Amino acid sequence: MVGLKIDDLIVGQKALYSKTITETDVYLFAGISGDINPAHVNNEYAKDTFFKERIAHGILSASLISAVIGMQLPGPGTIYVSQTLKFLSPVHFGDTISASVEVKEILKDKNRVLLNTSCKNQNNVEVLVGEAIVLPPK
Repeated sequence: MVGLKIDDLIVGQKALYSKTITETDVYLFAGISGDINPAHVNNEYAKDTFFKERIAHGILSASLISAVIGMQLPGPGTIYVSQTLKFLSPVHFGDTISASVEVKEILKDKNRVLLNTSCKNQNNVEVLVGEAIVLPPK
């Protein structure tokens, strides 16, 4: 299974992946990453925070972008070079997050692709935005 090569990509091409973030996802991510910040895993602590309830890790939502890049656009064999992120809104347990990737620029001579990346919740609220540079498979 090999993803799209640079000659198969066009500016404006898009792909999307959606997932509902569960309590289990947050606890598994906390265990894998080592980030057991009480804002994510402790109900009593979270009641006294700005958000008044536990929220998902921002990077958990950002990881859905990796799913789009690695499995769809450009897809299997793609190598991440860089990713910028700006976190705009919290992700709550039960939110359905849609990660989208759009081809912004193609640098054929360097076999690099600049992608606009974003995640939105079920209410179409943008929770994060950024840009990625990737190397599509050869």
